[in-house]
Amino acid sequence: MLRSLAVISNTAFSWNIAQDLRSMWQYAFMQHAFEAGTIVAIVAGVVGYFVVIRRLSFAAHALSHVGFAGAAGAALIGVNPIYGLLAFTSGGGLAMAALGRKAASRDVQIGTVLAFMLGLGVLFISLYKGYATEAYSLLFGEILGISSTDVYITLIAGILILIATLLLYRRLLFTSLDEDVAEARGISILGMSICFMLLIAVATSIAIQVVGVLLIFALMVTPAAAAQRISGRPLQGITISVIISLVVSWIGLFVSYYVAYPVSFFIVSAAFAVYLATRLIPQRAARS
Repeated sequence: MLRSLAVISNTAFSWNIAQDLRSMWQYAFMQHAFEAGTIVAIVAGVVGYFVVIRRLSFAAHALSHVGFAGAAGAALIGVNPIYGLLAFTSGGGLAMAALGRKAASRDVQIGTVLAFMLGLGVLFISLYKGYATEAYSLLFGEILGISSTDVYITLIAGILILIATLLLYRRLLFTSLDEDVAEARGISILGMSICFMLLIAVATSIAIQVVGVLLIFALMVTPAAAAQRISGRPLQGITISVIISLVVSWIGLFVSYYVAYPVSFFIVSAAFAVYLATRLIPQRAARS
């Protein structure tokens, strides 16, 4: 895909942004990439903010690897890897939520589930006799190969995630800031953990198409971490997180049209640069 993209574009950056955008948008695969990238960036920016304030960064990372095991299992039985990805991330998320009810013990339980799922992934890969191209492509993302059908699936999943997050917003925020007080007020910590882990599972599944299993932090954690340093207000933080996710995704896609290197590399680099920039802002000033 990288070679074909370089051959297709075969044009230099003109510094005329409108002209450059028209040039790349004449190709369907670039249109689909921008559409899917935009949807995923919005979802990752919203869900990622709660991932950061709930201290579940390890969970998001673990679920991406759990998803790869599912993709490998799907390839083994001849099913589209995205279905195995979603099934395993959902199952893994439920197991992590059920075993790690409190934040203090969550890392140990997440690590335990991750180890078991990775073991299954190794087994599936060893049993598979063909070349698991689709499963392996999930390691680094394949946004330039997304079809119109994939875009629609991503859109539907994204809308459902955003609706669920909106409905759960107050309880999610309450349990994220103080689990003990929320539980005393009658909110089920286990129930909210299960709901949120399922949201992470689905969000991770669609985000993997853009940045891959190994680079999931780029969209699920880094923009939200940067946003939290800029503003301590939840709604502002979520908005900033979404904006950062959108900008780095668009930059990655734009640059990849002219430079034949993986899109995920440019997205990750842009996100990391933004985070480093926010580290230069004094924390007290950033939260004022």
